[in-house]
Amino acid sequence: MRFSLGARVATTATALGTALGTFASMGTASAAAAVPNGEWAPFTRCPVDAPAMLAADGLARTPQCVVSTSPSGSIKLGKTTVTTGRTNLQIGVVQNSDGTSTVVAPAGGALIADSATVPGGLLGLMCPSNIPAITAICEKLSNSTLNKITATVESVGAPYDFDQTAGILTDQPIVALPVRIHLENPFLGSKCYIGSAAKPIVLRPENRQFPDFGMSFFRGDGTVAEDGEMSRINLTGATQNDSSFAVPGASGCGLGLFGLIDAAVNAKTGLPSAAGNNSLTLNNAQTHLAGLNAPGTVAPDAGKHLSRNWHSAVE
Repeated sequence: MRFSLGARVATTATALGTALGTFASMGTASAAAAVPNGEWAPFTRCPVDAPAMLAADGLARTPQCVVSTSPSGSIKLGKTTVTTGRTNLQIGVVQNSDGTSTVVAPAGGALIADSATVPGGLLGLMCPSNIPAITAICEKLSNSTLNKITATVESVGAPYDFDQTAGILTDQPIVALPVRIHLENPFLGSKCYIGSAAKPIVLRPENRQFPDFGMSFFRGDGTVAEDGEMSRINLTGATQNDSSFAVPGASGCGLGLFGLIDAAVNAKTGLPSAAGNNSLTLNNAQTHLAGLNAPGTVAPDAGKHLSRNWHSAVE
């Protein structure tokens, strides 16, 4: 019976965890992280104390923790391609008895990732230009500090259109992830974004191959034990890709230049960019999911039980 329940957890892990690794595309975010022991180790930011997780009863709603990481990848927006570094996405998942799932993000944000540097910096992003004000900026960019641009992907809404079946298949959209990209440079100001809450970039990742599957059992405190009440699914080695998303133009860029920098950035980078001209790739995705083997046996307190277990493993 335990393996059957674990297999059910594996399906959710494949569907949600491998897909949502794409959410951590590039950039940097900050959030406090715990240091759990043993098999809990990857789950440093699982939102076990979020109301939706605590309310999961173990019958109609089953709580789980998901972490998905990638060491490298790339994202192409219009004419610009950025190489991405390490990424880390952590979320809680409430699996509903009707087959749907609810995603719960940590209070500090689901995404943490290495900063990504835009190739060519500001020179590559908007120079040369036939706009006089922009030309004046371009002439000052020999200083490498002024030229450098970093990019950060940020969430601008909850994931939706989650398809559990697609998560165990290839070449089918798994989930929709609305994001925006924050471009940072002294000349761009603090509010320069590609995408927004009103017009986000919506990523719909697909598996390009099946991940390798592994499974372990452990006690609530993270100690490996064949008779443990917890299980961890390990899905490793998958490449994830999406080339279906459209990208809106940049907005909010520049220090009081009334949209001139927006226009220069968009002209040089080919934004807005229609679907089919953009792509996202994440290499060697590593996804882990932890949950109770038999959540029904601790109903209606499965969410509270999961929370107690996680806290018992945190140093």
